[in-house]
Amino acid sequence: MARSHWGLPILEPVTNLYFATMKTTSRLLVAGFATIVSASAWAEYPDKPITIVVPFSAGGPTDKVARDLAEALRKPLGGQSIIIENVGGAGGTLGAAKVAKSSNDGYTLLLHHIGMSTSPALYRKMTYDTLGDFEYLGMINEVPMTLVGKPTLPANNYAELLKWFDANKGKINLANAGLGAASHLCGLLLQSTLKVDMQTVPYKGTGPAMTDLMGGQVDLMCDQTTNTTSQIESGKIKAYAVTTNKRLTTPALKNLPTLEESGLKGFNVTIWHAMYAPKGTPKAVTDKLNAALRTALKDADFIKREEALGAVVVTDARLGGAEHKKFVEAEINKWGPIIKAAGQYAD
Repeated sequence: MARSHWGLPILEPVTNLYFATMKTTSRLLVAGFATIVSASAWAEYPDKPITIVVPFSAGGPTDKVARDLAEALRKPLGGQSIIIENVGGAGGTLGAAKVAKSSNDGYTLLLHHIGMSTSPALYRKMTYDTLGDFEYLGMINEVPMTLVGKPTLPANNYAELLKWFDANKGKINLANAGLGAASHLCGLLLQSTLKVDMQTVPYKGTGPAMTDLMGGQVDLMCDQTTNTTSQIESGKIKAYAVTTNKRLTTPALKNLPTLEESGLKGFNVTIWHAMYAPKGTPKAVTDKLNAALRTALKDADFIKREEALGAVVVTDARLGGAEHKKFVEAEINKWGPIIKAAGQYAD
């Protein structure tokens, strides 16, 4: 122990150490108390209705998924009401932006599809950051796509279709439901992979595009099974392949080859849906939402409804927020170069 020149002990360092220790202890106690208060504050979540924003109009495939999921989510969320709010426009970016700027209390969520990963390339002036402005809650489903043609197309299978491509270079037209739509994205990837230029014909929605395909005004379209299965079953259009890495089990589509087995290695396109919360939503809340989502995706009625749409409920690691975020990042890296190479932007 240090002593003064009178031989007495110097107590100041000890006193300083005492107060420093007390200060550190106080900070730890305050931090611990804050954690306890924060956790207890969300213990009753949700105690009021939750709004799920769908960034597309009512009645479409994404809206249908959201409404079916909302029903399955109610029980694991304590029976709380869930409201679907349709905020359409600008390829889903208006609704996504609204959620990104909403209060991060867990009562405003986003249900979006593949557009979450394609918008950064399609829209060069974004008002939100796909990877930075959301808490990722988990993936819901994947909807396969089909390559279909007009009923009068001479080709009756994929091998014959390739020969028809060679014989009609510069004269092939490909319909889609509008810039940024699933059919537009699939068409871009198809042309890029096949290295075949086609005249893109955009429509305002799947309905008019399908009508013209059935009428023979356009040659081809690549669209979701939710939009093509009934037309394939009725023989109103021709089907050539599916875009998944495995054949489908749906009766009308089970005999269709995959594009990958037909020679387009790595061609795997599905229209997926997932849920998000605003950045900064408390972990206690996102944990509850993820647990509720996992329970909802095991609901027999929900699974049955998804199968009727031709959708496959996700059961892999992408159910978790972290893995889904990695998947979205990979999707951004996949679609960005394809969209930029095509030079087709939405803004």
